[in-house]
Amino acid sequence: MREQLEQMRQQAIAAIAAATSEEVLNEIRVRFLGRKGELTGLMKGLGSLPADERPKVGQLVNVVKEGLEEAVELALTAARKAATDQRLATERIDVTLPGRQRRLGSKHPVTLVVEEVSDIFAGLGFSVAEGPEIEHDWYNFEALNFPPEHPARDMQDTFFVENQLLLRTHTSPVQIRTMLKQKPPVRIIAPGTVYRCDSDATHSPMFHQIEGLMVDTRVSFADLKGILTIFTNQLFGQKTGVRLRPSFFPFTEPSAEVDIACVICGGSGCRVCKQTGWLEILGAGMVDPEVFRHVGYDAEQFSGFAFGMGIERIAMLKYGISDMRLLFENDVRFLAQF
Repeated sequence: MREQLEQMRQQAIAAIAAATSEEVLNEIRVRFLGRKGELTGLMKGLGSLPADERPKVGQLVNVVKEGLEEAVELALTAARKAATDQRLATERIDVTLPGRQRRLGSKHPVTLVVEEVSDIFAGLGFSVAEGPEIEHDWYNFEALNFPPEHPARDMQDTFFVENQLLLRTHTSPVQIRTMLKQKPPVRIIAPGTVYRCDSDATHSPMFHQIEGLMVDTRVSFADLKGILTIFTNQLFGQKTGVRLRPSFFPFTEPSAEVDIACVICGGSGCRVCKQTGWLEILGAGMVDPEVFRHVGYDAEQFSGFAFGMGIERIAMLKYGISDMRLLFENDVRFLAQF
């Protein structure tokens, strides 16, 4: 068996010396040192040797194996270096060719609007507040003057989860949570994702809102109109007309819909504004005393206003987008415009 080991070692050394590539050397490694290689085959014969010979022959097998592994590694290193040297000698890089430009992404139009609206209200002294998207019925409805079975709940078709948990239908619960945690003065905006059972060209079951709240002593409807006029003029331009129309919301009284002069026709009347010259952009009103009762505020001492807007609607008006679904289809050709 010693002779067989020596003969196999010499064959392997000769094959390694003659190899000219990394691929051939790997084949040699498998042939002689693999699990089904020649060395493994010889080791199976150790059991037929006398007991006193086995340790010596086993030690010799290990010496041969370590020697061949080292020889293969040295040859692989040399082969790799030779291949690299050959490539460097034959290949040339044309440094005058233009580089491959990496395509950079851009911010989503919804994100752009959220950031711009947040910056405008930050300049007016408002801070950003956040809350959970899976909300309790009490925060989402009851504390906002939507009692159980109240018909106003039908205006907000809702995704219920379980145990009075639901996907919030507006970011107004953030206002409730904020008022429960701090006493007036309060001046916040609450951007976030909301959910309703709507889906068409102008509605989505998932969309984004920014709602605002200001509570202090002697806050009036005039303050509300002034703040919203400054906001719309900064967002759509100083010459943008603003009007407030009476409306109804359970959590504000009095309530109003806020319109701006049509950004398409400038107020002269077109298909987008249905020939009225006005576009509705948000709802607002003075906080109902019943809401203050739920959060422990004294309605005789404090007053405030709240407002809310759909970010997708603002984005559609600001960027001239005709179909809300474009904002969620993730078509790079569409998003690259922004």
